[in-house]
Amino acid sequence: MELWEQLLAAVLGLLIIFMFFPSIKGAMEKSRSAEEKHWGTVLLLAAALTGFIILLISSV
Repeated sequence: MELWEQLLAAVLGLLIIFMFFPSIKGAMEKSRSAEEKHWGTVLLLAAALTGFIILLISSV
């Protein structure tokens, strides 16, 4: 990549971060105040994703 492309990519990345930061901050505060934690769901989804990736790798 040329220098101007790298600079443009960096500016776009920073713009995206500044656009989405307020909503991410609100979501983080909302999740901290939640009474119930759903770690079982997170672990189940992580295991399913890992299994799917292993299946894709082994099928190649």
